[in-house]
Amino acid sequence: MKTTRILQTGALALTLLAGSVWAAVSEQEAAQLGTTLTPLGAEKAGNADGSIPAWAGGLSTTAAAVDGKGFLADPFANEQPLFTITAANAAQYQDKLSAGQLAMFKRYPETYKIPVYKTHRTAAVPEAIYTAARTSALKTTPVDGGNGLQNFGDSRYYAFPIPKTGVEVVWNHITRYRGGNTRRVVTQATPQTNGSYSLVKFEDEVAFPADMPDLDPAKGANVLLYFKQQVTAPSRLAGNVLLVHETIDQVKEPRLAWIYNAGQRRVRRAPQVAYDGPGTAADGMRTADNFDMFSGAPDRYDWQLVGKKEMYIPYNSYKLDSPSLKYDDVIKAGHINQDLTRYELHRVWEVVATLKSGERHIYAKRHMYVDEDTWQIALVDHYDGRGQLWRVAEGHAQNYFNHQVPGYTLEALYDLVAGRYLALGMKNEEKSAYTFGFKASAADYTPAALRSSGVR
Repeated sequence: MKTTRILQTGALALTLLAGSVWAAVSEQEAAQLGTTLTPLGAEKAGNADGSIPAWAGGLSTTAAAVDGKGFLADPFANEQPLFTITAANAAQYQDKLSAGQLAMFKRYPETYKIPVYKTHRTAAVPEAIYTAARTSALKTTPVDGGNGLQNFGDSRYYAFPIPKTGVEVVWNHITRYRGGNTRRVVTQATPQTNGSYSLVKFEDEVAFPADMPDLDPAKGANVLLYFKQQVTAPSRLAGNVLLVHETIDQVKEPRLAWIYNAGQRRVRRAPQVAYDGPGTAADGMRTADNFDMFSGAPDRYDWQLVGKKEMYIPYNSYKLDSPSLKYDDVIKAGHINQDLTRYELHRVWEVVATLKSGERHIYAKRHMYVDEDTWQIALVDHYDGRGQLWRVAEGHAQNYFNHQVPGYTLEALYDLVAGRYLALGMKNEEKSAYTFGFKASAADYTPAALRSSGVR
């Protein structure tokens, strides 16, 4: 009987220990959200010298004009750079630059530059999303070392606003608010070394179970989002459609994907749309999980949380999104037109992902920097199996203030070896900007619906 009691006591102790390791935060910790921390978990205060101001609620919904196509005017159009970092003076600022940014100065010493502007903490989301983040803090816990989430269904946004580990920071990026059901028409370019390029045009949709009234709750219980992407140009690719069901507990049920090939008129499962599978029509310039700076399951990496630091990151990129620009104004040899970019000093979470022993991926290490205010990944340095820096990603961010949605203007992924890059998300010459909050039907995100979606 004594032995039985000892075993029971030991089992209880282990259970309590496991709960303490993987528990959601306490009510006391959650009380920091909206007080010393912003409602999404960033430090509310500014930095010591005032170069990063205190967060004061972000941009208002009327911060600047919105044209008839939905494009936003630049709220900071009258500002000039405080200074510009070039190859000549990069060493002076290296403590606030990533290894990838420093490598870009070496690769393109005559043309790559970082214009640094006054910092504005513009991030804002609707009040209901702040409430959801607090619910996540109190309820959500990781599964299988962080490869999935549990008790996340009551919130659906910002899984860990007060993170304790590197993978929790990455989950905040994956589960961040994107404006509900969103539709966009965007272009992608993969320029040659001389700057010549052709465009691929996409119609993207993302829909969320909570915003699909006709969805069977049981079918959407483990779905984070539904994603559909149709290629509309060039003509040789037009009509191809990708459908993804992105899951919450990736251990229980991995990402599900299907492709409709317009030439074959067939729908097929697409397990390659994950990890280091090739990105859609990207000419080998990105992997599937390079999309959105990082997407998909985190299970192939060990995630180290290094901490926080201050860095110059792309921010408030309204100039780069201007409908007065042509794609030729943006796309240049080697990198996008840096005269159109804007960088600001912000605090970021620093996370290093190292490929686990026995796992496979073309990137052996990913060094990420995540904006504290939005949980969007701002910079990623990608290393190959030899430990050499290979690709450098920059997420040029802006806040779609009229809908209170943080997002990207453009994602750039630079290949230091090939001297080429990929630019994704441009919409300067399109007929409209993003459409937020459209009515989505569950029937539109099934494999059976792909055939009708992909008619040329």
